[in-house]
Order: sequence, then C-alpha cells, then structure tokens
Amino acid sequence: MTDGKTLRQKPWRPEASGPLSGVRVIDLSRVAAGNMLSMQLADFGADVIKFEPLTGDTLRAMRIEGVETYWKVYARNKRSVALDFRRPECLDLIRRMVADADALIENFRPGVMERMGLGPEALHAINPKLVIGRISGWGHSGPYRHKPGFGTLAEGYSGFAAISGFGDREPLLPAIFLADMTTGLHGAYALMVALWHVRVNGGAGQVIELSLLDSLLSILGPLAANHKLTGKVKPRTGSRSTTNCPRNVYQTSDGKWMALSASTQRTAERLFRVIGREDMITDPRFESNSARLRHVEEVDRIVGGFIRSQTLAENLELFDREEITVGPVYDSSDLAHDDYIIEREALVEYEDPEVGFIPMHAVTARMSATPGAMRRPAPAVGEHTREIFEPLMGAQAYRDLLASGALLEKPSPDCDPD
Repeated sequence: MTDGKTLRQKPWRPEASGPLSGVRVIDLSRVAAGNMLSMQLADFGADVIKFEPLTGDTLRAMRIEGVETYWKVYARNKRSVALDFRRPECLDLIRRMVADADALIENFRPGVMERMGLGPEALHAINPKLVIGRISGWGHSGPYRHKPGFGTLAEGYSGFAAISGFGDREPLLPAIFLADMTTGLHGAYALMVALWHVRVNGGAGQVIELSLLDSLLSILGPLAANHKLTGKVKPRTGSRSTTNCPRNVYQTSDGKWMALSASTQRTAERLFRVIGREDMITDPRFESNSARLRHVEEVDRIVGGFIRSQTLAENLELFDREEITVGPVYDSSDLAHDDYIIEREALVEYEDPEVGFIPMHAVTARMSATPGAMRRPAPAVGEHTREIFEPLMGAQAYRDLLASGALLEKPSPDCDPD
C-alpha cells in the first residue's frame, strides 16, 4: 500500500471493438445474475440490448447515496430499450428482434415466458440458431421449479451458509450476490459454448438452463462426497481451514489484520523458522499438516502471538522477504491506494455523467490478442429505444407506439426514472 496514490481515471472508448463484435444479445433479465452474464459478453464487444420495463431494471433500485452504483457496474457497455411487457405490440417487438439475434437471456419464473408466447419453441420457430439462457432459482425441473427463488435462498439451501461463520454462532450468509454472480459466470461460459456450436460446428440453437442452487453447489467442491465417506458434517470454523494449518486471519500490533496460509509443508517450516520457533518443525504436535490440524488452537496461539508483536507493515515486509504466503485484509477504503490495484488497473475510475468519475473493476480476463474494452457507461432507462426500434418499425409506427405509452425514450437528466 502506498500513501498518496489513487486510482487512475480513464475515458470510455466508444471506438473500441472486441472479439464478440457482431454478436447480438437480447437481455430480458432482471437484477444480478443475468446482468453479470451479459456484462461478460458486453465487455468483449457483444451488442447487449437490455429490454427494461418502463420503470427500469430492478438493479437500478439498489442505490448508494442516490446513485445506481450496481447498475453502473453491471450494465456498462450495454444499450437500453424500455417497453411495456404487458402490451402485445411490445412482445411482438421482442419477436422481431429475435429474428436477428444470436442469444437471449431471461430470468422469469418458469412458465412466464411461455405464457407471454416467448417460450423456446416459439423463439426457435423464429430463429432456429438462437441460444436461450434461462436463469431461475431452482431450475425448470424438479419439485421447486415454480417457487420464487433469490440468491439468499440458494445460499442457505446449498450448504454454503452452514459452513460459513463460527461454530458457536449462527450460519452466515455472504455479504454479496454470491449465487447470482456465480450463476452469471457459469452462464457466460455456457453461452459461449453454445455459440461455438452454432458458429463453428454449424449446429442449431439450444436452451441453457441455469439455477442459482446448481451454480452454488458447483463451488462447494467435495462437500457431499466428504460427508458420504465420513458421515460427518463440515463444521463452521471461521477463517480456519479444515484441510490446511496454519490458515487464518491474525491481528497486528497496530490493530490491522492480515491473512496467512501455509498450505504446504515447506511453507509451514519456513514460517516456524521466521517466527523463531524452529522447534515446531520436529515437534510431533506440529510436524505434519494433519498433526497441526489436531492442534490448531495452539498453532494459532503461537503464530498469532508473533504477528501481534509487529505492525502490519513489519509483518508483511518480513514474510514477503521469506516467501511466506501472507497478505493484508483490506477494506474498500484501502483498495484505492494500493500499488497492485493502481498499477495493474484492477480498479479504474471511468467518466460518469452523474458523479464525474466512478470506480469499477476492469475487464477481468486479460487477453493478449483480443482484449475487452470499456466502451460506454451504463445506459439510462430507454436511452437507445429510438435508436433500436425506429429503424425496425419505421418512423410513424414508432411515434405512434411511443405516444401510446408502450415505450419510453431516454429521460431528461433531471428526471428520476423510477
């Protein structure tokens, strides 16, 4: 961490292209999972068109100090049209757009798209090569398929909350949209596999079914297998690991925190030498990882005691020099001044018409030949309604539908879209 440095500021690059240039995605989804999915595609050049209700995507309602921060991050690089999903004329506009689209994303409760006349059979009758991504809490099969599902429910149901937190406290839900974000990442990968099948293999379009619960189960590793083999339920151990020791967060003399993981035997032995406890290398209680796990309280007492004797900076300098895997526990106020974050441009401030500049994560995958780009800020509700629909319908038909209240164009800057 370096005092005085701050995040770099950059303009958007509307002229930038990307490897997915020419791919058109219709995004009918709401809130987080679908927006995470389509953002991955938009960052690499896909033309993602957000079909929003007249009141805007629900993600817009998640405001901090009146600013749509979640929307600004997850709707970047996209275009927005706003329409009344209850009007047959608007549903017909979706069908007309499907004819030239490569993919469609939706997260309505199972059965809703079919009742709207937009089920997979109807859409594939219009465009047989269309890839359809369907996101729901519980999937389109099984006894819970018609239940409403939010990420919180999946995070509890999956077993994730049961292993999170401390054993003498309540189960812990994540502080972020974990189920939604995981589903969005799975969905982006699956959609690209399906597009490869269409474009490279000459195959037909297909339906990708994604459930928030399935996505979370995929990141829990061998949790079910371990239970079957041992008959034991994985306990809540806070920041400790049940497979490696030492591994925890430790407080320093200046009241800050650092994370340490000595997950290999060589690293653990180097750690013991550095803290002046070389005797632990041959002590039967600490000489192997399995032995250390059985005596984790004592290991943490010894390691934590050494770390508490020095400041965070002193600990980091010492352990980094000895190649022991440690790192600071940062909060959001630390990130904007950290050398890694600044120099790698992991977070960058981009121009924003509302707040001047706003920080957000960069395109995550760094590709040498086909990089992604930050082309445009998140759109206002209906910012591109005219741009997209008028050429499709003709000027007079567009004006008539707009006048009827079925469509919404970009509001004036002083208009609250909600």
